Amino acid sequence: MWAFLNKKNESSVRRAIFVFILVQAVAVSLNTQAKAQRNGKKERLIIHEVNAGEIQQGNETIAIVGATIIDGNGGDPVLNGCVIIKNNRIEQVGSVKSVHVPNDAEIVDAKGMSLLPGFIDSHFHLDNVKGLPALFLQHGVTSIRDPGAWIEAYDDERKSGTMIPRLFLCGPHLDMYPPAYPNDAYIVRDSLEAATAVNRQIDAGATAIKVYFRLSPALIRVICQTAHKRGIPVTAHLEITEAMEAIDAGLDGIEHITSFGLSLQSKREGEKYRQQVLADNDARKQGRYDVWRNLDVSGNLADRVARFLVKRSTFISPTLGAFEYQPLNGKTDSVKWIAFNNMKAFTGKLKKAGVRIVLGSHSIIPYAELGWAYQREMELLAESGLSNSEIIVAATMENARYFRVEDRLGSIEKGKIADLVLIKGNPLDDIRATRNIVRVMINGRWVPSR
Repeated sequence: MWAFLNKKNESSVRRAIFVFILVQAVAVSLNTQAKAQRNGKKERLIIHEVNAGEIQQGNETIAIVGATIIDGNGGDPVLNGCVIIKNNRIEQVGSVKSVHVPNDAEIVDAKGMSLLPGFIDSHFHLDNVKGLPALFLQHGVTSIRDPGAWIEAYDDERKSGTMIPRLFLCGPHLDMYPPAYPNDAYIVRDSLEAATAVNRQIDAGATAIKVYFRLSPALIRVICQTAHKRGIPVTAHLEITEAMEAIDAGLDGIEHITSFGLSLQSKREGEKYRQQVLADNDARKQGRYDVWRNLDVSGNLADRVARFLVKRSTFISPTLGAFEYQPLNGKTDSVKWIAFNNMKAFTGKLKKAGVRIVLGSHSIIPYAELGWAYQREMELLAESGLSNSEIIVAATMENARYFRVEDRLGSIEKGKIADLVLIKGNPLDDIRATRNIVRVMINGRWVPSR
């Protein structure tokens, strides 16, 4: 009898101890969360490219000697510089005099060249062109984000056996009926479908979520709240939702400079355009030029938008190359000509105000040879008034921040992953030098030339 009671008491004591430990653990967890909230800190998900495990790692020590090092942070370049790579990491950066070159290092003579971080493309599309990611890698683009395609659409590229960039994919963009691009869209009809779609895409490996222009600010808010709980950013292509309302709903970035059309005109004029596009998706193709032809990009509305974007620290990927217009055979479409120049002027205005401009190529654009859309976008940003140094930052470190991978990519610094591009000449003097690709490195390995 006493043995039974003792066993019963022992069991009760164990349960009490377990409950006590559990309560204490929960209390510590809640206290830690409360402290983090008070300190304004958020635990952030580590975002990885979907093909992270497929990119082979370098296994050698390499010394790149004599190059002008443009590190991606916007500071002064290092002349006659030296970078030591060990395996897939940058081990040393500095002048030739200050860096010790290991005896077993492969020496790369880079005199007369510039060494930059691998370019990052915030707006890439496959566009049914086989081998396009590999071609972009050959031209210095080591990371790409496709903001609107099923992750499975990249299966053939990933299985091709050819080296390709890091793939930061988003899954299909979220849209409402009728979708502008049905093959690249996932239709959501209400907040429940929107939240479910976000979680499913993140579970499948999405590194960001993109919303399309038919979504209302209310649905955008639900999408942003759901994604942000998972540590994933949200970007948008806007046409018929006003940009500042959408950013208020939680957007982290905006794709296309044309997304600001409604923000830069009166409500009355903007509503005419909204109704045209609501009735016909294709109305925006000419309609955006009609809108931008008449915008005052140096007026009070433009100033207001610029101040708002600076305050919100919103990333803007202008994709100017997608809208570029050039006169043909001596004939000029004055509407498109004036509209496109306004787009460039507004882009320059935003950067001058301190807005976070990043570089996205849109992959296939009217006035770039296949594979060179990224470099054409650089040139258009220069025409818009950005300095060459600002363009390089937009292409590297600022894009790394946009992707939330700035801890390991985007600049030439000790400890970061060795994604590098070596070019002939100096792009700080002439941005067109970025077309003079000599060698490209990804994850510490040189990309074989085609």
